[in-house]
Amino acid sequence: MTATRATDEAVSNKGLAPGTVGVLGAVVIGVSTIAPAYTFTAAIGPTVSAVGVQVPAIILLGFVPMLLVAFGYRELNRAMPDAGTSFTWATRAFGPYVGWMAGWGLVIATVLVLSNLAGIAVDFLYLLIAQITGNESIAELAANPFINVITCLAFMAAATFISYRDIETTQRVQLGLVAFQVLVLLVFGITALVRASSGEAIDHTPIDPSWFNVLQAPSVSAVIAGLSLSIFIFWGWDVVLTMNEEAKDPARTPGRAAALTIVVVLGLYLLLAIALLAFAGNGETGLGLGNPDIQDNVLFFLSDPIMGPLGWLISLAVLSSSAASLQSTALSPARTLLAMGHYGAVPARFATVHPRYRTPGFAAVVAALVASGFYAVMRFVSENVLWDTITALGMMVCFYYGLTALSAVWYFRKTATSSVKAFLVQLLCPLVGGVMLVVLFVQTLVDSLDPAYGSGSEIGGVGLVGILGVGMLLLGVVLMLIMRKLRPAFFRGEVLPMGFNKGDLDTKALFIK
Repeated sequence: MTATRATDEAVSNKGLAPGTVGVLGAVVIGVSTIAPAYTFTAAIGPTVSAVGVQVPAIILLGFVPMLLVAFGYRELNRAMPDAGTSFTWATRAFGPYVGWMAGWGLVIATVLVLSNLAGIAVDFLYLLIAQITGNESIAELAANPFINVITCLAFMAAATFISYRDIETTQRVQLGLVAFQVLVLLVFGITALVRASSGEAIDHTPIDPSWFNVLQAPSVSAVIAGLSLSIFIFWGWDVVLTMNEEAKDPARTPGRAAALTIVVVLGLYLLLAIALLAFAGNGETGLGLGNPDIQDNVLFFLSDPIMGPLGWLISLAVLSSSAASLQSTALSPARTLLAMGHYGAVPARFATVHPRYRTPGFAAVVAALVASGFYAVMRFVSENVLWDTITALGMMVCFYYGLTALSAVWYFRKTATSSVKAFLVQLLCPLVGGVMLVVLFVQTLVDSLDPAYGSGSEIGGVGLVGILGVGMLLLGVVLMLIMRKLRPAFFRGEVLPMGFNKGDLDTKALFIK
């Protein structure tokens, strides 16, 4: 069924395989999408440079908006377990135009980050081979654009193949990759703490309670940087909500899995941040975390000093992290496009589900082709444009996360006063989280117009990151207007109407009490 007329059952099944994803499977896929090994090694260095030893405080601060927004996601999922998530929920709250743009924000962010993940996987593949063989020249192969792109496309094809197959295959593959990644990170962090306490550290820095005091951060700009950090290091947990129609308990499993995912990742980040600060300090020379020469890949540079002959396991963990995230991240845009096609917001071809695998195969392939094409072209044209586009993705994430959180506030505005709990989880928490992300979106947009932002590239004195961010939003508006011409029923509110439907109201008491 696609583009159906509005009924009491405004949200409807799309042909996915129900009852196949439990809490454990969803958490595994959520952690995989966040990719803690890759994310941490890319984020820890720049964060230390900005805030010094207050990194644990900044990580905790960054956790706050994600947790607050997660409450809104959970409540919306309980009311409407729909694979379209942000698209469907924003449409029900604010209407088809806002809903379409929320869906666009999610799709463009996840599709473009796929190219980044594939590129990282390429770098670490050759880095790992060089480490194991002792031949450093092998690592340089990743710099060859032809070899780089061919390897990247191979990674993308493998990830798409797994995503195309049934969701149970995805869970099995992800369980192994995530278990290995988390185990290596735990061993790495604990070993660093043990060696620091035994006097074997490079620059032992005693753990101090001030590390957790955000008020001791160097400046307000550092606090803002902490909120920006949250977008990067925690983004991806919402993928578990896009599998709600495949969950064993659609109303509860995705919300619980999202909360567990964020908490697990938070624990890993805090362990690693404390351990590495204690072992290497925050100096700007040598192996200090503040050294700009190692900031792009801190875990790699500290792997041998901490793990000794097993240091290569860190490169393998980051490789598995980026490869696993490449596959799991692909789930989100495919299911959002499936829902948009199902409700008539994009061509109906996107609503097709593979008859055997019960997955949105067409949408998954299109997302992979777009990401692959984008990476291949940009890798040859300009690496600066490639990475500046990825930098601009933070704005897209703030955009659709913020819209989704505010959708919860508006959607539940009439029921949120029924109890103290309802007021907190349906109104206050998503309101604060949503406002924080909207403010961060605006601030990042303003900052990115500065030519010094990102790679330093500019056009007419305006930063390229800002131009790309605005450009992606405007492209979404143009495509939306084209779809309004081609698919008018959705934009007239005939398919997915605003407001409560009968089913929402009947089930409300089940999750308010």
